[in-house]
Amino acid sequence: GSKMDEINQIEIEKRLMSLREEHRDLDIAIEQMVVAPHHDQLRLGRMKKRKLALKDEIRYVESQLVPDIIA
Repeated sequence: GSKMDEINQIEIEKRLMSLREEHRDLDIAIEQMVVAPHHDQLRLGRMKKRKLALKDEIRYVESQLVPDIIA
């Protein structure tokens, strides 16, 4: 592909990496929170929502990365 495409691929991959990292961090934070006594249900709910949103975003970004072979 063109140079622009390559630059885009790299940008998308970087974005994907940071999204996955944030997703993993949230995962760990949620796990720790769940085992903690008297954890903040509201905060936990927000974190779970954020995690789901991240998952969707990761899927979306991945779909941009992989060339769509199915026409």
